Amino acid sequence: MRLNLDSPGQGNSITAYDDRAVTINGRRIGHHVIVSARRLDAWQVDTVASLTLEHLETAFEDGVEVVLLGTGARQCFPDTALMVAAIRRGIGLEIMDTPAACRTYNVLSAEGRNVVAALFIGV
Repeated sequence: MRLNLDSPGQGNSITAYDDRAVTINGRRIGHHVIVSARRLDAWQVDTVASLTLEHLETAFEDGVEVVLLGTGARQCFPDTALMVAAIRRGIGLEIMDTPAACRTYNVLSAEGRNVVAALFIGV
């Protein structure tokens, strides 16, 4: 699906996604990724079931309000300990399928919110 913003925010925006990749600022990426307005990093994690707090540490940036966890084609929930860790840090952790996380990231980013998307690609 191709995404278009009427007035894109500063930094990275997700311009398209499909079953195998996301396109961020025109760059097609076919691996798991963490994206925020200021960064775009490959994300070294295998599956949602194997997700640990260590994997999410890179998403818990200073000042982040919400982390959107895109779990692939279908929404699936990680260990509840990750939710507890986010709550203790005052960070919202929203779990959704990757297409929904891409759309939500763009909306929140365009509003100027400090949002990070941790996206599973091709799962």
